[in-house]
Amino acid sequence: MKKIKIYGARQNNLKNLSLEIPKNKITVFTGVSGSGKSSLVFETIGAEAQRQINETQNSFVRNRLSRFGVPDVDKIDHLNVPVIINQKRLGGNARSTVGTATDIYASLRLLFARIGKPFVGYSNVFSFNNPQGMCTTCNGLGYVSSVDTNRLFDKSKSLNEGAIQFPTFQPGGYRWLRYVNSGYFDNDKKLEDFTEEEWKLLLHSEEHKPKSPTMDWGKTMKYLGVLPRIKRDFLKKNSKEEKLRKKELQRIISTDICPDCKGKRLNDKVLSCKIKGKDIADCTSLSIDELLSFIQSISSETYETIITELTKKLQNLITIGLQYLTLDRVTTTLSGGESQRIKMVKHLGNSLEDLLYIFDEPSIGLHPKDLDNISKIIRQIKAKGNTVLIVEHDPDLIKLADHVVDLGPLSGVNGGEIVYEGDFQDLKKSKGKTGQYFSLPRQINKNPRAVNKTIKITNANLHNLKNVSVEIPTNILTVVTGVAGSGKSTLISKVLPKQHPETKIIDQSQIRGSSKSNLLTYLGVSDKIRRLFAKTNHVSIKLFSSNSVGGCENCKGLGVEKIDLAFMDDIETPCEVCNGTGFKPEVLKYTYQGKNITEVLGLTTLEAKSFFENEDFADQFNLFIDLGLDYLTLGQRLNGFSGGERQRLKLTKELGYENNLIVLDEPSTGLHPSDTKKLMALLYRLVNQKNTIIVIEHNLDVISQADWIIDIGEGAGKHGGKVIFEGPVEKLLDHEKSATAEYLREYMGIKPADIN
Repeated sequence: MKKIKIYGARQNNLKNLSLEIPKNKITVFTGVSGSGKSSLVFETIGAEAQRQINETQNSFVRNRLSRFGVPDVDKIDHLNVPVIINQKRLGGNARSTVGTATDIYASLRLLFARIGKPFVGYSNVFSFNNPQGMCTTCNGLGYVSSVDTNRLFDKSKSLNEGAIQFPTFQPGGYRWLRYVNSGYFDNDKKLEDFTEEEWKLLLHSEEHKPKSPTMDWGKTMKYLGVLPRIKRDFLKKNSKEEKLRKKELQRIISTDICPDCKGKRLNDKVLSCKIKGKDIADCTSLSIDELLSFIQSISSETYETIITELTKKLQNLITIGLQYLTLDRVTTTLSGGESQRIKMVKHLGNSLEDLLYIFDEPSIGLHPKDLDNISKIIRQIKAKGNTVLIVEHDPDLIKLADHVVDLGPLSGVNGGEIVYEGDFQDLKKSKGKTGQYFSLPRQINKNPRAVNKTIKITNANLHNLKNVSVEIPTNILTVVTGVAGSGKSTLISKVLPKQHPETKIIDQSQIRGSSKSNLLTYLGVSDKIRRLFAKTNHVSIKLFSSNSVGGCENCKGLGVEKIDLAFMDDIETPCEVCNGTGFKPEVLKYTYQGKNITEVLGLTTLEAKSFFENEDFADQFNLFIDLGLDYLTLGQRLNGFSGGERQRLKLTKELGYENNLIVLDEPSTGLHPSDTKKLMALLYRLVNQKNTIIVIEHNLDVISQADWIIDIGEGAGKHGGKVIFEGPVEKLLDHEKSATAEYLREYMGIKPADIN
């Protein structure tokens, strides 16, 4: 059997690992968070494969490719060309849609150009990014933005009192001076008392020189109404002012569907071309399964090839569980899991073989039913003669493995070793945390907390919700379930906060802070630790900040230097003055309890708990240990945390508060099954503090321990949007139509014949 052979992998916490990975098989890498899975799979194997491929390109091309450093490994033999499919969102902008990202829109454009009537041009004119095809009113965006004057102006105030509520237009602002010095207005007059002519002059006037300005009016200055000035100065594409004032602009800008194209993005001529009564925008607004039915209803022997290609691409999206999406869905609105699956679809259609596919937790955001589809696709990729590596926590995907590599035994410095190598069957006999999890029996919550009071969501109709009304019990743990796209997040993350503004949403978005913000700054104990160093050594506290006096002057406290090699890749190397610490060398001679500041920043939260056991902030580290985040180091920067880690960090801020309504969206993301127990303990702790906890979740370990279940379905998109079950977990097991119930029974080992 052919194998990829790794010798002496030492990246991050890996302890000089050597191993062999079978080719043309599915290998799943397991282990607790921080055990070294990503260090081995992505930062060693993936990075080295990608780096070697990049080096085969000329310097011009290489300069435009993603940059990979040389991993800390002796050597890797028999590598394949890599395809790395990660959780990074597709991104893009308003012009990037599911249709453009999957290339399905290109095939659809070709179909309309060939058989659409009347003929309006070749396939390019059906692009909303083409000047010949786009609606000129909205420039192909489908919406128009306008300034909401009710938000921009406080009409109860005068210009002198700050009636224009926008930066640089406030009293004293340089744009404000244009209006008060124009000579047109009584600057102490309330805007609500302005005549129609004055209001028009203030808002809409075109650029001109005023006739009787004040003495302070500059010779070359011109007058322009507030709305055209904001449009010119702030709403111009790539304007510096727009980026600077983005948040303020969001407050005063209202976005509406384009009045001319009605959101279809294309001009009337292009939209006049139809197939069976539908224009191309009608097709892109259909859900994928509806569009497939429409395409299959078209018969054309001449263009059968295009129809077959479209059918194949659409079927792939359905296979991967994205049948609820529409081709006109903007890619920036997709979740990380949806983005990863769309990347998968692109590879299903190709005919390349003997590649190395690397997946980063493809289970994220997926219901167990959807995981069946993912499993099929991964098997299809393997069947084409490819090697598949998966970093995964989900038990159902771990079962898919031909070969398992379990890393551990714990996190950080206590990880980085191979605990088990072999097939899945023998994994449960191994001593690691993954093996222990699989050897344990499954249980459900048979003693849920009693339901006393409830809060109500009434007549929810957003997106695919079908006039949903539901009662959510207070002061207990409710888990909201359903397949991806069923409407869970719409109901709980969007409708609930609108109807109950006191709702706290703890999501996986980035935590605010500078690029140098780390775990200590988030906890608010940076200064306390610096003070300990300063007091012990009788020196200034500023010495122990890399942003202040103690920062290395050569690298500005970053710890690294970039070497620009013109058309070759830039190289990031540890700063030669501070050896990568970010501090002046003389700062490191000062110690606290035998460690200098950089050694303290390198401590994990588990190590820090013991190191600072006598300090008043030591208890804060317990929360991280309770959440399975004991491997995080104190100096780890916030922008380096995963979405699941960020969410659990935010959750620590809620402890100690009572009577809050807290929503969590998939808090188990990235958690090893053995750490899910820690998460549940924390959630119960919050409930015991009289908080109402609502969790949107697919993880059966979480679902099985809920006090109350709200199951949305039955399917996704138009097939979802209904509450199909409300009640305790035990009763859910008896439900016949719920996909969640079906997989919960399988999880519990209950056969269909066992159901009452």
